[in-house]
Amino acid sequence: MSFIKRNQSLNFVIFFFLFSLFVTIASELAMGLLSTSFVKVLGKTLMLCLAAIALDLVWGYCGILSLGHMAFFALGGYLIGMWLMYERTKEIVISAASEQLIPLTPEETKEAIGNQIFGVVGGSDIPIVWIFADSLIIHLLLIVIIPGLLALVFGWLAFRSRVTGVYLSILTQAMTLALSLYLFQNDSGLRGNNGLSGLQNIPGYGNLTQDVISVIFLWLSTFALCCGFYIASIITKSKLGNLLVGIRDDEARVRFLGYNVELYKLLIFVVTAVMAAIAGSLYYPQAGIVNPTELAPIASIYLAVWVSIGGRGKLIGAVLGAAFVSLISSFFTSGQIPNIDFWIININWVDWWLIILGLSFVSITLATQNGLFGLIEKVKERVINK
Repeated sequence: MSFIKRNQSLNFVIFFFLFSLFVTIASELAMGLLSTSFVKVLGKTLMLCLAAIALDLVWGYCGILSLGHMAFFALGGYLIGMWLMYERTKEIVISAASEQLIPLTPEETKEAIGNQIFGVVGGSDIPIVWIFADSLIIHLLLIVIIPGLLALVFGWLAFRSRVTGVYLSILTQAMTLALSLYLFQNDSGLRGNNGLSGLQNIPGYGNLTQDVISVIFLWLSTFALCCGFYIASIITKSKLGNLLVGIRDDEARVRFLGYNVELYKLLIFVVTAVMAAIAGSLYYPQAGIVNPTELAPIASIYLAVWVSIGGRGKLIGAVLGAAFVSLISSFFTSGQIPNIDFWIININWVDWWLIILGLSFVSITLATQNGLFGLIEKVKERVINK
């Protein structure tokens, strides 16, 4: 029992393996108890949990309140979305041309793909940023390289200037806003406010139905979440983790002891940015679409709220917070709950969801310092003491 208790990562992996196995059995592939759309909600929730772990590492352990990590999350979605959309459109173009007597030349195929993808923004030429759109391997590498490079450049400029506290949070938010405004432009090469759509299909596997695809992505999300949690656990339990906590609690003292504080802050900022990007690359194929609104600064603020609700500085707490908010949000915004219309009171749950989220945040924060994690620990202590 003591071995199992000490191996939190092992418990985590076992729990989510059994969870995914249960969902697979209960899905439309087997018993039909869970709808395909709900399986996708669960898969997306797992990736929001991974993004929460990333923010908890950089904020809960290192003390850097980043309001830009959802930008890295969305970038991961854009990078995988480019490959998905290009290859899917290519399949459609080739399939339509197969009925013609004269096959399309490579140049005509490329032009047709450009018309299909960029016709909505009044263009037909494929932008230079799509140069590797037909290579899955390269785009998988870019999911790591581009967000990591952006975080490296931004972090180096910010940390070397010793920007800290609320000023650093504002800078990360400004970075997110600037990137969002750029992507809203039609000449950004990423279809402006239309974003990338049709991402729910896997190119080359057109025979797979959505119930199969949803389960595949559920297992991919489970694997990514378990790997992310394992890496985060190793970091927090190592000397690096102790240094991060020291930087969070007393940065000047850690610097006085001879440690290069800026280097450690930059390292954890880049690692968590890549982690968030990987989460986004698995989230948006399940969502089916990604657009610039996903990079809005409010999204990163929501992520910080989720971590706070779950328990900042507790990896399990971050997972609890993200899962709680995601599932409750899906429940209240699904449109399946009857609205309340009584005399002068008219409650539309879709509109009231943000108020409910705010009240939950305030209530849980006042009830316990460690969020849902702390609340569960308190209940556990009382049960044991009894």
